Amino acid sequence: MKLFESNEKGGCCGSSQTADAKRVCDALDIPHYTINFKKDFNKYVIDDFIQSYKNCKTPNPCIECNKYLKFGAMYKKALELDCDYIATGHYAKVEYDEHYKKNVLKKANAITKDQTYFLYSIPSYILDKVIFPLGNFSSKDEIREIARKNNLLVANKPDSEDVCFIPDGNYKKFLEENSNIKSNPGNIKNKSGEILGTHTGLYKYTIGQRKGLGISNTTPLYVTNFDKDKNELLVGDEKELYSKEFFVSNINLLLFDKLDEPLDVDVKTRYSVKSHKATIYQDNDTIKVIFKEPQRAITKGQSAVFYINDIVVGGGKII
Repeated sequence: MKLFESNEKGGCCGSSQTADAKRVCDALDIPHYTINFKKDFNKYVIDDFIQSYKNCKTPNPCIECNKYLKFGAMYKKALELDCDYIATGHYAKVEYDEHYKKNVLKKANAITKDQTYFLYSIPSYILDKVIFPLGNFSSKDEIREIARKNNLLVANKPDSEDVCFIPDGNYKKFLEENSNIKSNPGNIKNKSGEILGTHTGLYKYTIGQRKGLGISNTTPLYVTNFDKDKNELLVGDEKELYSKEFFVSNINLLLFDKLDEPLDVDVKTRYSVKSHKATIYQDNDTIKVIFKEPQRAITKGQSAVFYINDIVVGGGKII
């Protein structure tokens, strides 16, 4: 997929990356196509990324890309090419479950690399038409060894973990160069309304952030919230970061059509955090999540993903 213009220093859409893919296909004697999806990527991923920061939310562009590009536009193109299945390199599994009488999305064996968090938003019908070849491997080393045995030149290619369209990792610079978001100083306040300092633009901060606030206090202070209308950054003690309840919208359920009654699940609120036990309640287009114990830095714009053991129930965006 050609998603955006990339230089050769990084990203996934440069000419060297395309050439690598073509060489692998040549070695396997299968056709190689490069499809231009830049318009869709800009609409569904980059525009969402920018709008989220404008609204003081922290987006996850990989989730949008999976929903609209890899398992949206690419799947439609696969059908046009008479493909029976699509396959991606995500660490995840699709298996038939006797209890639910359907294919379900499950965590990968390499649990530290599991990427089901990024996949909850894909259409449920896709599960019958997708293959995750890496799901049963326990490490990337095993996969690289298979590539070496088959003389594939990508066997030692470095992992890519950055946001693909921001290969240098500087999302603030990206926003300033690709939108009308600019530095806009405002007050930093605590919950009592006391002005403690000045911030340089709300988009430069995230919930739970401690470093880089430029203020001094007798106890550590963390970003706890934003007041977009007043252009104010709100800070507080670490205990103010903890909460038990929140809501999600943009719901996508893979295991059920709808939750007719409360359901006990494990919930991840960020890819990098552990899941914790909660009960979820659906009311039309939103789901209420109540954790058994308060959790830290639940952040608007991120996704909450629900699990029963290693099976993905679904998820939604934190509001």
